[in-house]
Amino acid sequence: MVTATLNLSIVAKRILSKTEAAHYCGMMVKRFEIDCPVRPIRYPNGDLRWDTRDLDHWLDGLKDSLDQNDMTESIIERLR
Repeated sequence: MVTATLNLSIVAKRILSKTEAAHYCGMMVKRFEIDCPVRPIRYPNGDLRWDTRDLDHWLDGLKDSLDQNDMTESIIERLR
């Protein structure tokens, strides 16, 4: 039996195109354009790119607001 070892080194991209940023957020491009408040970086040649750190911050904020809404609804239900 022949065996082989494959060593891969993958570097995650920090700066993404609009399509990549939308997919990174799990969204279709059109929905990303409507919903995402993250401002892109404009390169000197005019290209727009999104920073994954900024996208992560936005997504974490969405998650936090959902957690707070769930907690508030839970408290209201218990008070009834």
